[in-house]
Amino acid sequence: MSDAPQHHDGRVALVTGGGRGIGREICLGLAKQGRRIAVADLRDEEAATTAAMIDEQGGEAIAVKMDVADSDSVTTGLLQVADELGPVEILVNCAGWDDLKPFLETDEAFWDRIIEVNYKGALRTVHGCLPAMIEAGWGRIVNIGSDAGRVGSSLEAVYSGAKGGIIAFTKTIAREVARNGITANTVCPGPTATPLLDEIVSASDDGDKIIGAMARAVPMKRVGQPDEVASAVVYFCSEEAGFISGQTLSVSGGLTMA
Repeated sequence: MSDAPQHHDGRVALVTGGGRGIGREICLGLAKQGRRIAVADLRDEEAATTAAMIDEQGGEAIAVKMDVADSDSVTTGLLQVADELGPVEILVNCAGWDDLKPFLETDEAFWDRIIEVNYKGALRTVHGCLPAMIEAGWGRIVNIGSDAGRVGSSLEAVYSGAKGGIIAFTKTIAREVARNGITANTVCPGPTATPLLDEIVSASDDGDKIIGAMARAVPMKRVGQPDEVASAVVYFCSEEAGFISGQTLSVSGGLTMA
């Protein structure tokens, strides 16, 4: 075997939150790179739909029911992936959840849910996948952050804190495994047209105003599309991006510049 990167290398990629929105586009993008995809989602029917879309395009994918807020669910899901596809070589943490509320209107149960999904979810999957990557001497980890974690975001105090935590966690993992052929990077979407955004907006009294304000704040005067975020993730997961690690990249139409 030559050491030249193969386009259809069949490396195993696990994407949490892969059932819809940005996660689905990441799955489709990685499948086009020739990766074999484990579509992990709490919504198993949506995960199955994503997997079917990949199969229709000539790729290989399985659906995995996984709740990243539950350690046992993550462990069981990772065992399923290892059994059906092999050890995870590419991990993308896209599962996330939020609800817009002023901090003083939140309670500890709300904090816990945000932290369990948006922060500890990534801790669980990285903790589960990293040993095999270290053993193989190759790996790609991409965690989906948020511009909320870089600059703050009104009505998203706990979510912003969790995403800020993801950014710092990812940098530290990047340092710890830098000599193992593994990279770890964060992609921060700005306002993006996703089902989660739709849900957040419809739960609010002035949803249309919120979307309008988001679009106006972006220099390009529009919200992002899921595939625009996915393209950055796919790049970080590529063979070519092997010397890029510990980075935080905003895909936000110029909303945040750092």
